[in-house]
Amino acid sequence: MTAATVVQKTVPVQLRAIGNVEAYSTVSVRSQVNGELMGVYFKEGQDVNKGALLFTIDPRPYEAALTEAEATLAKDTAQFENARREVGRFQKLFEEGLISQDQFDQISTNASALEATVNADRAVVENARLRLEYCVIRSPITGRTGNLMVHPGNLIEANDESPMVVINQIQPIYVTFSVPEQHLPEIRKYRSSGTIAVEAFTTEGGDKPEEGMLVFVDNAVDVTTGTIKLKASFDNANRRLWPGQFADVVMTLTTQPDAVVVASQAIQTGASGQYVFVIRDDLTVESRSISVGRTLDGEAVVEKGLQLGEKVVTDGQLRLVPGAKVDIRVAAESGD
Repeated sequence: MTAATVVQKTVPVQLRAIGNVEAYSTVSVRSQVNGELMGVYFKEGQDVNKGALLFTIDPRPYEAALTEAEATLAKDTAQFENARREVGRFQKLFEEGLISQDQFDQISTNASALEATVNADRAVVENARLRLEYCVIRSPITGRTGNLMVHPGNLIEANDESPMVVINQIQPIYVTFSVPEQHLPEIRKYRSSGTIAVEAFTTEGGDKPEEGMLVFVDNAVDVTTGTIKLKASFDNANRRLWPGQFADVVMTLTTQPDAVVVASQAIQTGASGQYVFVIRDDLTVESRSISVGRTLDGEAVVEKGLQLGEKVVTDGQLRLVPGAKVDIRVAAESGD
């Protein structure tokens, strides 16, 4: 049978969970004007930069509307300028007593009405210009396009329920996960004193995780599950994390120095709790109850019951009874 030595080392304090990858931001692209789709300037699944041209809608009706609005503005502006000059002329006549107060007030009111009309015309022009700009649709974010829902020649409706395309930002990217609520005080404590590192493992990455940090702690515990929702951000430089994907999450809160560590395979569970077979100097074994804090990568942190340097049986425990003599070979020590 084999044995391992109880050692002392610094171990990380970690929480583990299953997480779900989410896009950093998602935009459903819709048109703000009606019209015929004239052009599509990307392919499905293509990466696009913020401001990149995505679609164009037939601008001719909106160009005509803008031209008409500008002509109306020019006409009303000319009438207003003439009315304002008349106010100046009639102001002198009124001061000289050549016209009545009612006549002067009528001329002034007419000029004010024309000024209001000009202001309204300017608003119409700005609206027409804005609607013309809406005929060109650009990407609001840098991200990856999804399924293309429209094609050139389609008639587009403004603010349609179905988006023309959905863009997901995947660099950086989020991983959302939940942990039991009893860990919330620890998370809040260590987050207030610095950043909390989070690792995400995927099938593609194997043993090499993506490295990120905790960026969000939900403002309420889920009463149905007793868990708190957390979110970590990752640079995702290699794009191994993909929206909708599941990932194994390891969150490191802090490190525990001088922890007493033993191979977790040495630990047995009986009617009175967890125990190990400790090898005495005369090569007989004793059954000793222990208190385990947590396990990590095949090692267990023992809070009570073992001393540094003691040897414990790691294989063949089923054939042992207290006081039995053993013939052992020492296994690799924890952490080697």
